Amino acid sequence: MDELLREYLPILVFIGVALGLALVLLLAAAVVAVRNPDPEKVSAYECGFNAFDDARMKFDVRFYLVSILFIIFDLEIAFLFPWAVGFKDMSMIGFWSMMVFLAVLTIGFAYEWKKGALEWQ
Repeated sequence: MDELLREYLPILVFIGVALGLALVLLLAAAVVAVRNPDPEKVSAYECGFNAFDDARMKFDVRFYLVSILFIIFDLEIAFLFPWAVGFKDMSMIGFWSMMVFLAVLTIGFAYEWKKGALEWQ
């Protein structure tokens, strides 16, 4: 039984450190926070326009474009984790297929950057 508890000790230490860090960060935010809110700071921000305007107004699509680009790149980067875990047992075909995938990802990112899809003006 003592050996079983010793195996779980690193997990308990990790949980303790995580809780301690969370508590320190929450207390630091409460102590250091600015106490002079103005209407602009406390107003709700959603989709880049005021929430109480006319529903038939022209809507800026850049908000959705940036969010879709984030989701696409986030999911593509998520494919790297299982690849990295199995990298030791991978053949050259697996390596080069990921290099082609990353090249397409990089070319797509460069294209979006050149077209100004990431500019927010």
